Amino acid sequence: MEPTPHILVVDDHRDIRDLLGKYLAKNGLRVSLAENAAMARRLMRAAAIDLVVLDIMMPGEDGLALCRDLRATSTVPVILVTAMTEEMDRVVGLEIGADDYVTKPFNPRELLARIKAVLRRSNAVPQARDRLPEGRLRFDRWLLDPERRELLAEDGLAVPLSTAEFNLLSAFLKRPGVVLSREQLLDLTSGRAAQVFDRSIDNQVSRLRRKIEADPKQPRLIKTVWGGGYLFAASVGEGS
Repeated sequence: MEPTPHILVVDDHRDIRDLLGKYLAKNGLRVSLAENAAMARRLMRAAAIDLVVLDIMMPGEDGLALCRDLRATSTVPVILVTAMTEEMDRVVGLEIGADDYVTKPFNPRELLARIKAVLRRSNAVPQARDRLPEGRLRFDRWLLDPERRELLAEDGLAVPLSTAEFNLLSAFLKRPGVVLSREQLLDLTSGRAAQVFDRSIDNQVSRLRRKIEADPKQPRLIKTVWGGGYLFAASVGEGS
């Protein structure tokens, strides 16, 4: 018997939190409620959370900031809740790694459907080896600083990474030695923005290889698995 998914709803409006909490619990999900980012972090340290429903507009640390931090330190899926007028926030949210979004006002039934879809998709992806260390990550001759989103060479020179390249490299570092299909990599890096027949992942891999491989034409770090996808072959450890 599969465990019941545990959903964390983060919203500063009590009536919305309570409404969603009761509806999701009624439909067979475990639910925890948080009124701000600080409480959300405490709950995530105390219990295993399978998915976060996160309101963007919150006082203090907003949903985008929390989403960015979650994506840098964990693989928990995130669904953003936005207002109709927050189109740019929705775009930014997807760029920093949110898996989906709903716009206010929304039907709780729609949110439930999106939660189930994201959980199905995330469960189909190989799980990360473990939670990423909060500091830098070392692989081969490189150092990745997730907080600053910087890639540092041995001489300390920073190599710029686009958002797509950073997300792709992070996905590989969390799953060294695991063959990831193109579809799985799109789910891990693009979420809702990915299209079923999107082949852009090949271009992203090529660009990333040009930055981290000694010889991009004969890659040692990101290897192609014919008929399977890609595999990150280097060992990954905590950097200093």
